[in-house]
Amino acid sequence: MKRRFGTVASVTAAFAAGIVVGPMVAAWAQDGGRAETYRLLNLFGDVFERVRAEYVEPINDKDAIENAINGMLSGLDPHSSYLNQRSYRDMQVQTRGEFGGLGIEVTQEGGYIKVISPIDETPASRAGVKAGDLITHLNGASVQGLTLQEAVEQMRGERGTAIRITIRREGADRPIELSLTREVIRPQVVRFRLEGNDIGYIRVTSFNEQTDVGLRRAIQTLRQQAGNNLKGLVLDLRNNPGGLLDQAVQVTDEFIEQGEIVSTRARRSEDAQRWNAKAGDIAQGLPMVVLINGGSASASEIVAGALQDHRRAIILGVKSFGKGSVQTVMPIPGQGAIRLTTARYFTPSGRSIQGTGIEPDIEVLAQRQEATANIPREREADLRRALRNEGGVQQPTGAAIPPLQLPPGVAERVTRLPPEGAPALDLTKPETDFQLQQGLSLLRNISSAQAQSPSRRAAR
Repeated sequence: MKRRFGTVASVTAAFAAGIVVGPMVAAWAQDGGRAETYRLLNLFGDVFERVRAEYVEPINDKDAIENAINGMLSGLDPHSSYLNQRSYRDMQVQTRGEFGGLGIEVTQEGGYIKVISPIDETPASRAGVKAGDLITHLNGASVQGLTLQEAVEQMRGERGTAIRITIRREGADRPIELSLTREVIRPQVVRFRLEGNDIGYIRVTSFNEQTDVGLRRAIQTLRQQAGNNLKGLVLDLRNNPGGLLDQAVQVTDEFIEQGEIVSTRARRSEDAQRWNAKAGDIAQGLPMVVLINGGSASASEIVAGALQDHRRAIILGVKSFGKGSVQTVMPIPGQGAIRLTTARYFTPSGRSIQGTGIEPDIEVLAQRQEATANIPREREADLRRALRNEGGVQQPTGAAIPPLQLPPGVAERVTRLPPEGAPALDLTKPETDFQLQQGLSLLRNISSAQAQSPSRRAAR
């Protein structure tokens, strides 16, 4: 018995080093009874002791405890997890949207690091790194055997520090040696261009601390490029996995003059929160189309849902992913952090999209094959332990979404399926992007119909 007590004490101490178990134990004891709580802790201690003593190879205690914590959290739902120190640092870099590095987007191919694209005005682009280059060595050491993450970590570093990279380029007779000095890199999470001199196209790839600033810069630049000829905006949220809730709120607020943007409801009613729009529409009422697909999740769905409920934009594409839960990151002093699902979010009309997604106002498929595909794209509802949609129980009685009001005949001109023999989708060639082309056509038809309406003619 002494041995068992000692094991439990040591395990509790190990837990305390990671997540401060004391208050949790006290809470459990109050809720479920002290005897049951300590029986379960004894069970964990027995298993931990047995693994340490009997596993075929010696184990690392820290790894074992972290795995146990992660197992507890991942057993709750697909989005709760434990972040060790390294994972927590990586997450902070992603949400900050800036890091010390070279300025290249990379993938892995044949054991080497392949350059997808150099980012403009960065050390890599100024040194002449090109898309398709294979990075074979870092500081003279081969990248063979490194994971993509390990190679990326070596290329990142403090601003002002140098690194040597060796490149193999198609058509070059010999490897290319480059010495680069790291700078602060801000990946482009907002990309934009003018389509046909009259429609602004803005693609948001994720929601980090740079997203709203990038959006404002994009709209300002598009207005300057188009002069007085800007007829509408396309906001592309396809395959955007989400990110920071506050950035989703700010992006939505840029287009909505007043009213609710999103609300969250947690386990305790007093923890419910609500975000409302402030006056001002950065687009000054221009017609908008928002593109979504099965890869649009979380923060993307907050934006799409709010713009749809307020009828500020027409949602075009296919149903979104359906992740309607909020994760709170709770740092653990001296360790990593817990990412814990703490609330569900609701659109302004009171909809919970958890497991259901945002249905587009106008369905348009990217490729004809999607209409007959036997294996649909995986969504939130397909994930193990995904939270149920309890909107019918928890949501208040919200106002129904106003009907979509378009000029007569405009919606009917939108085509749901690409024509037979249409070219395969190539995102580097906008003319092959059927959903985008339908969105552009829709906005131009709306603009033309508005210009011809009697009320508009009288106003002139």
